[in-house]
Amino acid sequence: MPEEVMPNRGPKAGGTLITISGLFLNAGSKEDVQVTIGGVNCSVEHFGENITCRTGEYRVDKVPSDPLDVVMKYGKRTTKSIPATFRFVENPTVQDHQPKTSFVCGGRNIVVTGSGFDIIQTAIMKVQGGNWSASELAHEKNDTVIQFQSPTVNGSLNQHLKTVIKLDNWEKELKPFHYHPNPSFNNLQNKIITANSMIIVTGRGFSKAMTTKEAQAFVGDVQCVVNTLQDDKLFLEPPSTTPRAPTRSKHQHRETGSENLELMIKFGKGEWVVDSVQYETKNDFPLYIIIPAVIVPMLLIITISVYCYRRKSQQAEREYEKVKHQLENLEESVRDRCKKEFTDLMIEMEDHTNDLNEGRIPFLDYKTYTDRVFFLPSKDGANDVMITGKLDIPEARKATVIQSLNQFSNLLNSKTFLINFIRTLERSHDFNARAKVYFASLLTVALHGKLEYYTDIMRTLLLELMEEYVNSKNPKLMLRRSETVVERMLCNWMSICLYQFLKDSAGEPLYKLFKAIKHQIEKGPVDVRVKKAKYTLNDTGLLGDDVEYSVLTLQVLVQGEGPDVTPVKVLNCDTISQVKEKIIEQVYRNLPYSQRPKVDSVTLEWRPGSTGQILSDLDLTSQKEGRWKRINTLAHYNVRDNATLVLSKVQHTQQNYDQNQENHEERNALLEDDKVFHLVRPTDELDETKSKRGSIKDKSMTKAITEIYLTRLLSVKGTLQQFVDDFFRSVLCSGAVVPPAVKYFFDFLDEQALKHNNVDEETIHIWKTNSLPLRFWVNILKNPHFIFDVHVSEVVDASLSVIAQTFMDACTKSEHKLSRDSPSNKLLYAKEISTYKKMVDDYYKGIRQMVSVSDQDMNTHLAEVSRSHTDKLNTHVALHQLYQYASKYYDGIIASLEEDPAAQSKQLALRLQQIAAALENKVTDL
Repeated sequence: MPEEVMPNRGPKAGGTLITISGLFLNAGSKEDVQVTIGGVNCSVEHFGENITCRTGEYRVDKVPSDPLDVVMKYGKRTTKSIPATFRFVENPTVQDHQPKTSFVCGGRNIVVTGSGFDIIQTAIMKVQGGNWSASELAHEKNDTVIQFQSPTVNGSLNQHLKTVIKLDNWEKELKPFHYHPNPSFNNLQNKIITANSMIIVTGRGFSKAMTTKEAQAFVGDVQCVVNTLQDDKLFLEPPSTTPRAPTRSKHQHRETGSENLELMIKFGKGEWVVDSVQYETKNDFPLYIIIPAVIVPMLLIITISVYCYRRKSQQAEREYEKVKHQLENLEESVRDRCKKEFTDLMIEMEDHTNDLNEGRIPFLDYKTYTDRVFFLPSKDGANDVMITGKLDIPEARKATVIQSLNQFSNLLNSKTFLINFIRTLERSHDFNARAKVYFASLLTVALHGKLEYYTDIMRTLLLELMEEYVNSKNPKLMLRRSETVVERMLCNWMSICLYQFLKDSAGEPLYKLFKAIKHQIEKGPVDVRVKKAKYTLNDTGLLGDDVEYSVLTLQVLVQGEGPDVTPVKVLNCDTISQVKEKIIEQVYRNLPYSQRPKVDSVTLEWRPGSTGQILSDLDLTSQKEGRWKRINTLAHYNVRDNATLVLSKVQHTQQNYDQNQENHEERNALLEDDKVFHLVRPTDELDETKSKRGSIKDKSMTKAITEIYLTRLLSVKGTLQQFVDDFFRSVLCSGAVVPPAVKYFFDFLDEQALKHNNVDEETIHIWKTNSLPLRFWVNILKNPHFIFDVHVSEVVDASLSVIAQTFMDACTKSEHKLSRDSPSNKLLYAKEISTYKKMVDDYYKGIRQMVSVSDQDMNTHLAEVSRSHTDKLNTHVALHQLYQYASKYYDGIIASLEEDPAAQSKQLALRLQQIAAALENKVTDL
């Protein structure tokens, strides 16, 4: 009579050794007994008072959530079972392994990370090649980490080696994983060890599969400190005292005074005796010989040293004063540059400020704003059906489809249906993170007419998510990423509720910050090919070359728009396309970006005399350097200050079309076999002849010069500091300007935190940060085109990313330990981070002290948003796209509804079947 099974779960791949205990199990013989688990054979390995068997593979794709019956069959007639005892679970997942190399001697510690390892009984690392294999058992294991020692390779490295880990019956190949030949060692050049000396071991292949921390070295029986490891050298610190030699006796040691000691290098399972070494012998001399021999030279040395020291100290002092003077000059120049650049920027931003005061901030309307926030990051981008609003529905069926979509909308307004719908989708393996984000955005548009109901659904799902994280996961990770539908619903809810706040409060400082960054970047050279600028906040986007340029003021005449000329400031190193962009920016500054002509739709003509010359980025006059071709600039055409240029819109007449076609073909021919650059040729593409001629000294000087340019980051940061501070203050200002949605949601988080004992203040801080600053503000800060009708270039985006990262750092509770090796972007705002952190803390405290927003007040606010904007959204398109998910997962949704008593009473499954029949034009007997 079987009674108990241990363990009670195992991977679906099988291989779990289970023990069945009970009474009189040893009736019959081993051959008479057959064990199955849910129909899967479990091969008997031991037969006696207890029976042990090894599970086979569970071959059904979906693993059942409920435990399966264990059935024991004795002979042909007797069958005993233990109901609901053993459960197959998903196989473990392997995410990474480190390190990824080993010497053929093996023994290197390999750490495999992943999840689900706790159900594994036997973990083996195996290497196979040809007709041989070698394996090692894991020496340490928990749920997320398994540690192995790499197996020893006995075969040739010329054949293909395959390295796998076998977890019970489940195998996973480790890719990449390479075996290297064992290192080779040369004889020591210096075998005498003196006080404070280093042992230098030379050879080959040390760093292929070994690090400083992993390598071990021994002199005799005492371990050395491995100081530095290079591919061909090992630097060792020998023991300070003479070790014992295990092979010699004490009597011999006293006789010889100094003995040969083996120097052994050990790594993993490999041990190599490099050579023998000796400690320096110390001879005993009488004092009357030692004292004169030591004191006289010492006095002489001291006298010479004092003289040399005085000369060197005077020279060092002069050098110190010189360096100090240079640093003071550098600091002063950076300070002066910041003041000058800031003054220039403030003066030149006056025009923009006047535009702002006249209400010319190009805010997007609500529909375009939500389209870009919800759907622009999707895989189809601007061509997404939710942005275009175009559905491919035959005219004859349009009325039927609209009616059915309205019925589907009513069905979505059933909380029972919608919760079952979302749960069914999230249980599906192919419903990935991208699909969850897109589905949540469709749901936001479809339910926009009832935002109070949408908020109720969001609260319900958030409570479930919170229970899951608090009870079984790390609570601090909740809301960190959009891994569930509700996390994206929260992001969209914040975007909806904060739109008016953006327009009324935070939008203006954000727009000023964007314009200030754009203006500052465009004051200096910007390389259109490598996307780097002289003035930027991002060190990776810094133009590391001193490009010569001058500022030109062009007099621009727009053809067909009167005789007035517009002065436009450009740089003589600007490409023709960059000049067009600046002209369009200035001439059409009162128009939003989407209504301005595009660069490709205009031509630029220079009229230095009686004849005009069309300017273009590439033509037959473009300068060539070997296989490289430089993009044309104003300097290339020798355009001078105050030159008159004519901007013309391309007319689509047949003659112009033929001319443009000819120019297009000419440009393609020029680009066909040539590489193109603007200001700087990429460093990895330099001519081989030049790189061969360059010495090590030249390269080190180039590196030093590049680092000097980092002071430009400080200059740009100082110039933009006020605009960054203004934006941070507008976002992190508590009081009457805090949107009601923020207060309402933060109170919701505080209330739920009180119900759980393991949620501390730091966790609440992280929840609030993940829900508002990181989920909404960072997204808007990095993408100003989500709220404004503007174009964000890559160089501007790089600087915005630095400010966004600073904002994220300010919202974290952990302290940032900075060092000389920290990234320049982190060091740039290191001084301000503490101030920003205090602003965040005060903001959260201020919101907590505000008067609560009641459910009624919040619902009134949401109802007003629904009333004002719902009719502008593509609601039917969203419903149609949502139905595609209902159609794809139709069977699972129907099954879920039929199992739910509340859904059964409302006949929700029947209603969905009727909608499906109408939408898919099926004949049905419903």
